[in-house]
Amino acid sequence: MAFIETVPVDQATGEVRATYERAQANLGYVPNYAKVFSLRPEVMGAWSGLLASIRGHMDLRRYELVTLATARALRSSYCMLAHGTILRRQFYGPEQLAAIAGGTADAGLEPAEAAMMAFAERVAKDASSITASDVEGLRAHGFTDAEIFDIAAAAAARCFFSKLLDALGAEPDSVYLELEDDLRRRLTPGRPVSAAPVERVPEVPAAGEG
Repeated sequence: MAFIETVPVDQATGEVRATYERAQANLGYVPNYAKVFSLRPEVMGAWSGLLASIRGHMDLRRYELVTLATARALRSSYCMLAHGTILRRQFYGPEQLAAIAGGTADAGLEPAEAAMMAFAERVAKDASSITASDVEGLRAHGFTDAEIFDIAAAAAARCFFSKLLDALGAEPDSVYLELEDDLRRRLTPGRPVSAAPVERVPEVPAAGEG
């Protein structure tokens, strides 16, 4: 599930266990990405704080579309599957989301959303190629400068997370096998989904038990 040795879920203590428990409270299991951070849980904490500071200024759908576009540019299966799942549950049917994930021109997005996603991809692929006219193009779609900052920040932050996971071999969790087949294929441009069952933090017996 990763190229490095991580702290086993059933042996985690202290801040590592707390990291696993927070992730499990969110998802219902300990994701493989949390295990990668088990060697440096303080980095996971810093990442969570950075993400919250960016996401707190963005509409959820906008944030997820920007993240999906960035992950697509990076060929990050893990992040495309994770954020594609959120978009699937809350905003789109499987066919439309598959079209969005594949970059289809007639995916039904608003022109501003398509422009926003294209800009996020540029951030991931070659931010140095972005010019003032590209930013002006976003303004023409109604984005304020603060919103353009948010788009760029969400894309740039995703580069850190996606690249770290892929560099260390973190595999997308097996729960993503539950997605519709065509959609899952569209959301898996890089590493394949893990076949290993997900893990959960074992409960600590109450005093007097066991």
